[in-house]
Amino acid sequence: MLEDGWGRDLLIFLATAGIVVPLFGRLRLGVVPGFLIAGVALGPGGLGHLVSDLPSLGWITFSDPERVRPFAELGVVFLLFVIGLEFSIDRLWSMRRYVLGVGSIQVVASALAIMAGALTLGAEPPVALLVGLALALSSTAIVTQVLVDVRRFGRPVGQVSLGVLLFQDLMVVPIVITVELLGGGEVAASGAVLRAILLAIAAVAGILLIGRYLARPLLRIAAGTGNRDLVIAIALFLALGTAVLTSSAGLSPALGAFLAGLLLGESEYRHQLEVDVEPFKGLLLGLFFMTVGMSIDVRALLSEPLVHLAAVAALVAVKAVVVFAAARTMRIETPVSIETALLLAGAGEFAFVVLAIASRSGLIDRPGEQFLITVAALSMLAIPALGALGRRVAARAKAQADSSTHGAAEGEFGELAGHVVIGGFGRVGRTVAQLLDADDIPYVALDLDGDLCARERQAGRPVYYGDASRKPMLEKVGGARARAFVITSDDPEASERTVREIRAAWPAAAVLARARDGAHARRLYALGVTAAVPETLEGSLQLGAEVLVAIGLPEEAIDTRIGFLRGEETRRLAADGGAVKARP
Repeated sequence: MLEDGWGRDLLIFLATAGIVVPLFGRLRLGVVPGFLIAGVALGPGGLGHLVSDLPSLGWITFSDPERVRPFAELGVVFLLFVIGLEFSIDRLWSMRRYVLGVGSIQVVASALAIMAGALTLGAEPPVALLVGLALALSSTAIVTQVLVDVRRFGRPVGQVSLGVLLFQDLMVVPIVITVELLGGGEVAASGAVLRAILLAIAAVAGILLIGRYLARPLLRIAAGTGNRDLVIAIALFLALGTAVLTSSAGLSPALGAFLAGLLLGESEYRHQLEVDVEPFKGLLLGLFFMTVGMSIDVRALLSEPLVHLAAVAALVAVKAVVVFAAARTMRIETPVSIETALLLAGAGEFAFVVLAIASRSGLIDRPGEQFLITVAALSMLAIPALGALGRRVAARAKAQADSSTHGAAEGEFGELAGHVVIGGFGRVGRTVAQLLDADDIPYVALDLDGDLCARERQAGRPVYYGDASRKPMLEKVGGARARAFVITSDDPEASERTVREIRAAWPAAAVLARARDGAHARRLYALGVTAAVPETLEGSLQLGAEVLVAIGLPEEAIDTRIGFLRGEETRRLAADGGAVKARP
């Protein structure tokens, strides 16, 4: 069994998951790209095509991706089930603007734009429409996993992206029917559409009824037995059963799994179900990413690289523009629209289904199908990189918007003098500001969180958007006339850059900085700070003081001892910092 068939494929996959992917994680390239690239290398379009010449490669390559594809699709099912567990019906309803608004505009406009491009290149209208429908949708699995990996799923970009992806799943039925009709399927269009819609509604209604009146009682009974394995079995049954139900109705299996998770998201079993399903989701989703990589024909790609890359670039550009325009039409903020547009710019796994149907019906030939599959897979391979690019561009756009909205105006602090400049207005910066307010000492604070600046400005505090490590920003808030600078950033590199800028511009200024630990404090002293306060030092002194209180020492004695230790440690760190500075 292990020498042939799925057993060998299983061994190859587990070896890849245990060796290759951790290597990508160690190199900080991400797990998703690791699986995708491994799929390209080990698939029939990569090393697999050399098996006839080197039979030994058969032990490390996948000979038939279709054999593992059903298991790979389970990863997408479990992913959407877990995502559904994190939602509620009220939260989903609040996303209707994203689902019905952005989603509908994106699908229709993307299909039409891609179709127009195919017509321009000489494709027949039916084939052009097929290409538009196949490539209009995006990859639910890769996009959501990327959002989870970078911890942005719960942010606006995650909500908008999920809303669009859910609408795309709802469009599976009409797209499949359209492709079958284009291929000359012997079915009346009106009757097929009506039956499909009624069947889809019945499937969704069935899931809602099962979730409310059957799933929770079953879980309650299983939990009552104290048998955790039984609870896991029921969770798997719910995820897979709903996926099968929606798939039978012509909808996306992932949509069914999401609905099942959604119905259980407010139950008392939510967190346990997430923990139980997570191992299945992680491994099977990795297998799905590998099957995407296996879809790329490396030989065809190398024979015409410019044609394939040009097609991928055109697809990504068209879809990114369409998604951005759709998001802005629904009044979504520009930074969120930018990041969402690049995340959803690739094709999706549904393209493989549409192209397979078109190939069977004779709508496209085998070379055309393989070309489109390779283009779709390459665009999916690029999604992690597109997401990273989207985050950078969106962050830059947000910084520019925050700077113009919440930044300090030129000359605004022309009369201010003898004030304190606070770099960073988090927990530490806010505490420093409260102490200064208590003695009526003026201050100006800078922070790179535009939302925080807006809230603090509304509360009447002089907090402005800006980077305290840049001299022009410090000059704008009257740094030349400041009594002192306080650096509260928890980023050691950022705080050290700020100290360098201040010392270069105003050598005699008082500079006080928060340090992460003793080593960081010594580096700050070497750069010339007046005082550096390590978090670890203050935490240990506070703990020591509580110990002395607990054992009954007088408060005055405790204050004296703690003050002495703080002074001794501060002087030692300053001396060590001076030694570091003097070292050649």
